[in-house]
Amino acid sequence: MGLSVSNALSIASLAAANPPSTSGAAAASSAAQPTPQPAAAQTDTVQLSEAQQVYNLYNQGQTIPQIATSLSLTVDNVNFYLGITNSS
Repeated sequence: MGLSVSNALSIASLAAANPPSTSGAAAASSAAQPTPQPAAAQTDTVQLSEAQQVYNLYNQGQTIPQIATSLSLTVDNVNFYLGITNSS
């Protein structure tokens, strides 16, 4: 199981948020112009390793058993990633 971080911003959403202002003759001439199609949105994704996912969840306040369950790991693996050793 992996977490993916994505930061995508489409041109269409930018255009909707900031519509161009036109008035008078400029509006008439721009109405005759075809609207350019937005390019395919590029997304930036990062695949985190299991160790990084464990650190993130631990820093968010999840307990070791919760982390182990959510990432399908053993408690021993979570402890290993966090550098926790069992002193017996």
